[in-house]
Amino acid sequence: MSEKRTIATSKFLSLVLRHQPEVVGISLDPAGWVDVEELLTACAKHGRLITAEQLRHVVETNDKKRFAFSDNGKRIRASQGHSVEVELGYEPAVPPETLFHGTADRFLDSIRSHGLVRQARHHVHLSETEQTATAVGGRHGKAVVLRIKSGDMHRRGVPFFRSANGVWLVDAVPVDDIDFP
Repeated sequence: MSEKRTIATSKFLSLVLRHQPEVVGISLDPAGWVDVEELLTACAKHGRLITAEQLRHVVETNDKKRFAFSDNGKRIRASQGHSVEVELGYEPAVPPETLFHGTADRFLDSIRSHGLVRQARHHVHLSETEQTATAVGGRHGKAVVLRIKSGDMHRRGVPFFRSANGVWLVDAVPVDDIDFP
């Protein structure tokens, strides 16, 4: 599978498994899972032929580990980033003292006024490394990395969750808990 096709398939799966399952006529269960065969059949019926081997390749090679198979390999879901209602079942976890959030510089004024808010997603996404945050922020413009006082937030009782692919999730980050560059 070419890199270009892998990326296109990954983006399409993100659309279907995170935001619009109805695009191919499927429904996600309450935890975001869908049967692999059902997904592949639905994609094919809607003009997006993806083989089981190609699906495995996308899941295994995605650098952000956006997707996960169930333990028996019969179901698939996005690891986080949903705008549709799902309950991923992640347990609260103790975050590192500092986490990072990558954003584009054009969003800084809004963040300085309102903090980090989840908007259409279920959570704000945070990274353990500046490098990852830089890559995330660079997707939508000139990258800016914000340092998040996650340890302080946790000690105040703010729940944090860690997704299957290592992304830290929180409902919101107040302005006072953000160190701006």
